Amino acid sequence: MVANASLSLIPYPKSASANKHKPWIEAEYQGIVMENDNTVLLNPPLFALDKDAPLRYAGEICGFRIHGSGVPFEAVILDKATGEGLIRAKEPVDCEAHKEHTFTIQAYDCGEGPDGANTKKSHKATVHVRVNDVNEFAPVFVEKLYRMAVTEGKLYDRILRVEAIDGDCSPQYSQICYYEILTPNIPFLIDNDGNIENTEKLQYSADRVYKFTVTAYDCGKKRASDDAEVEIQVKPTCKPSWQGWNKRIEYTPGAGSLALFPTIHLETCDEPLWNIQATVELQTNHVAKGCDRDNYSEKSLRKLCGAASGEIDLLPVPSPTANWTARLSVHYSQDSSLIYWFNGSQAAQVPVVNGPNGHEGLSDHFTLSVWMKHAVVPSKGRREEETVICSTVRSEDGYSHYSLAVHGCRISFLYWPLLESARPVKFLWKLEQVCDDEWHHYALNLEFPTVTLYVDGVSYDPALIHDNGLIHPPRPEPSLMIGACWAEEKNKEKTRGSENATDSVQGDPLSIHHYFHGYLAGFTVRPGSLESREVIECLYACREGLDYSDFDSLGKGMKVHVNPSQSLLTLEGDDVETFNHAIQHVAYMNSLRFATPGVRPLRLTTAVKCFSEESCVSIPDVEGYVVVLQPDAPQILLSGNAHFAHPVSDFEAPEGIPLFPNLQITCSISHQVEAKKEENWHSTVTDTRMSDEIVHNLDGCEISLVGDDLDPEREYLLLDGALLQQRGLELVNTSAYLTITGVESIAVYEEILRQVSYHINHGAALYERKFHLSCTEMNGRYSSNEFTVEVNVLHNMNRGAHPNHILSSQQFVHRGHHLPAELSGHSLASTHNNPMVPSAATVIIVVCVGFLALMVILGILRIHSLHRRGVGQEVPGAAELGHTSTGGKESDMFWDDSALTIIVNPMESYQSCQERAAGSVESRAGAGMEDDDDSTDSETPDSPDSSVMNDRHIIGKTSAKRYSLQGGRGQMYNEFISSHHDGCIWDLADQVRQEPP
Repeated sequence: MVANASLSLIPYPKSASANKHKPWIEAEYQGIVMENDNTVLLNPPLFALDKDAPLRYAGEICGFRIHGSGVPFEAVILDKATGEGLIRAKEPVDCEAHKEHTFTIQAYDCGEGPDGANTKKSHKATVHVRVNDVNEFAPVFVEKLYRMAVTEGKLYDRILRVEAIDGDCSPQYSQICYYEILTPNIPFLIDNDGNIENTEKLQYSADRVYKFTVTAYDCGKKRASDDAEVEIQVKPTCKPSWQGWNKRIEYTPGAGSLALFPTIHLETCDEPLWNIQATVELQTNHVAKGCDRDNYSEKSLRKLCGAASGEIDLLPVPSPTANWTARLSVHYSQDSSLIYWFNGSQAAQVPVVNGPNGHEGLSDHFTLSVWMKHAVVPSKGRREEETVICSTVRSEDGYSHYSLAVHGCRISFLYWPLLESARPVKFLWKLEQVCDDEWHHYALNLEFPTVTLYVDGVSYDPALIHDNGLIHPPRPEPSLMIGACWAEEKNKEKTRGSENATDSVQGDPLSIHHYFHGYLAGFTVRPGSLESREVIECLYACREGLDYSDFDSLGKGMKVHVNPSQSLLTLEGDDVETFNHAIQHVAYMNSLRFATPGVRPLRLTTAVKCFSEESCVSIPDVEGYVVVLQPDAPQILLSGNAHFAHPVSDFEAPEGIPLFPNLQITCSISHQVEAKKEENWHSTVTDTRMSDEIVHNLDGCEISLVGDDLDPEREYLLLDGALLQQRGLELVNTSAYLTITGVESIAVYEEILRQVSYHINHGAALYERKFHLSCTEMNGRYSSNEFTVEVNVLHNMNRGAHPNHILSSQQFVHRGHHLPAELSGHSLASTHNNPMVPSAATVIIVVCVGFLALMVILGILRIHSLHRRGVGQEVPGAAELGHTSTGGKESDMFWDDSALTIIVNPMESYQSCQERAAGSVESRAGAGMEDDDDSTDSETPDSPDSSVMNDRHIIGKTSAKRYSLQGGRGQMYNEFISSHHDGCIWDLADQVRQEPP
């Protein structure tokens, strides 16, 4: 009890001092735990030390505490004396869910006794535990089936790539280490990354589709659970080219703008491009002078362009008055203009009287205009100078000289203001147009010292101007030569050598050199004034060409350029799709309603730039053609009064008779359309419409004669020349035809043609004329109908009949007697009503028949008396009838003893009949017979069917039916007229002859 009491009395501080130190552990631990295990392997191992050891309790480690929420680990003590511990998972860990875990751990000792009093804790150490993966997942392919198309004949570095993934978390088991093709004997390989390539060139003809199986392995050598299928399609060889275009493109005149490549697209065969340039070229050098212009002559085109008159044609159509072009080779273009070919040894010497040398102001103020087609001649080279025009002009101060020449691709203009004092100045231009063997329009304006050259409507300033004093002045004598130039003769040998070359130059004694080799057309000079830029541009302007109008939708980076002649269009861009859209809007345009039909070749040239120059593709050219269809021909219709007659006095008037007083000229277009099947399945109808949208011009009309030409001494056509000059038209009036030429509207031609009149000189025995009128359009390309006008001249042949006889002739005209059909369309000069009644006419007929019987009896008695007297009587060669004269009483009661005789010769010609008729009239006039026109005007038949003049008129000359037999006995010979229509008939009243007693 004492002992126990002594122990209980020991003070507490002494016992507390028994646990003096805290446990100690490492500051950080790294641990690994396998997915299929729960023990964590730590580095360094988990040990806790206490300096109070080896004291019991105070020096022992009772356990470890883990700090952190949701930590799936726990720490256990293995040995208290040594402080060894262990970290283990409370439950199976999943690397795929959580690869690493971090938490803190702390060790504590056992205190001072079994109750754990006064326990001390170590510091907190950090523990990192990595969950080690176990190869529990197999690789899985992303796609079950892989497809790809390749082009035959190529070796690909990679056709396609297959891909598999693994569900494991560790690099070792989650990575695919290699792939394998399971299908044997196929020309493909696969690498460890899944890239498939072909081992040989594939052929479309051999196998079009290859199918094989592919599998994958992870780095733990675990194979994919499901293999993948691969299909590779072999396509024919891809050729980079333009696709989706038509070679033949039809264009209907008047259709406006037509897209040339509406569905075209560029196939690049998957080659990446970074620049594309395409050039569309329209070849129209075979159409007229390089393109489809207005189909008018050069002179007419100048008028349409508004050029002032006064130009002089240096290369006119060969004629007796312009014969200097007769020896040149001539070609005709589609616009019917003359093209002259100079072969390098020919020239044209223009006479001074016909040339512009005599015109004031030409020496320093004029315009030269010419169409030229020139190429470099290989035999001559580019240094040989070829003269286009060479001229010496007389001026007020002396002589001046100029010349236009080409050499190679240069064109030069030499101007010498005064041969005696000034020095020559030479202007030079270097242009590709000069030597490209294509048609170009050149216009040179000289307003010294300023010179401007227009080529195809574009102005060019001289590239070089120099004063060349070494040129020898030409001979001071007016001269003009086209196609060469002259020089002073230096020796006789040179003259002999040039004799053959100068045959085409008319009588020039000088040495000719610098011959031109090429084509010239429309060569004019305008003296004293300059051609305006607007006129020059209009003369060259093309009515057809390439067009691009969709600039609003032009893609980014695209560029479009069209040359002045609209024959070349360039596109540039860097994106294939944008480029395809742009080129689909390139169009052909022709503003002519009556475009020249034919073929226009078309070419599309493409140049591309690739990222890899070695494998860059080449795009072949596209060649096609535009077919301009035949336009609907305009129908020019001439109409008016085609048949009229006038008294000869109207034709003899100074103004004559208008041939076409009510002429109408219309123009229409006929369209052939097919009827609908449900309406009329077996026919077509023609729909003719007037087109108000088309502006029509005529370029010429001709009036020709049917039959003999005009006799200038008896007849001619009249037209006011001043009216034509105001309109800028030309007139040619000959005995065979009258022509009006020049471009003008239909209204102007109507106005002018209505003033053409026909005149007959006084006393001319003319009866009938027929005239043809026809007009042309578009330089004679389209012609009108041939409008025929028949003119009848009404002559007064009554020169001695008594009014009583005229009255008798009217009484014999029956109301039911119609005029011949040929006279039905004539409008005669005057008509009057007939006051006679049928009863009176009957009485007169009875009296006349009795009177005729009496005359026949008297004639028989007269013949009998002649036989008795034995006197021979010659019978005249025409129908003769005795008639009492009104001049005296005795003659009223007495008939001469001549017989009534009618002789008809059916073989006689009309001309002899006309002569005999004229002789009969003259014999009657000589006998003192009187004309009584007053009675003619006062008495006429009442019936419209017998509305003929009382005077006897000769209406025609081709048929006896066109003669109207009137007078006292006209009715008696109706049958004779119809049976002898080709004979010669006279009015009985005009053939009365009285024999002396």
